[in-house]
Amino acid sequence: MEAKFFRFLKIVGVGFKARAEAEGRLLFLKLGYSHEVELTVPPAVRVFCFKPNIVCCTGIDKQRVHQFAAAVRSCKPPEVYKGKGIMYTDEVIKKKQGKKSK
Repeated sequence: MEAKFFRFLKIVGVGFKARAEAEGRLLFLKLGYSHEVELTVPPAVRVFCFKPNIVCCTGIDKQRVHQFAAAVRSCKPPEVYKGKGIMYTDEVIKKKQGKKSK
């Protein structure tokens, strides 16, 4: 399979990790929940983990690659106060200011 489209995801947070198994058919995410999140990858998409915090979704169908990347991102979207969560590598998160103390 010639992969033409890529989508890179970055996982930010203490203890947040990802691992791919079964030749890119399964993706396991540790996101601070009491359980691991398991995602089954669609047939036209492959998943690679270069580091425990960088996930690459590749495939020949742009729509399926981006849809699966959005599904992974929706498991833990980036939060605006600390910036933790799953985000695209080219995504910029504008951080909000926290509560002001008196």
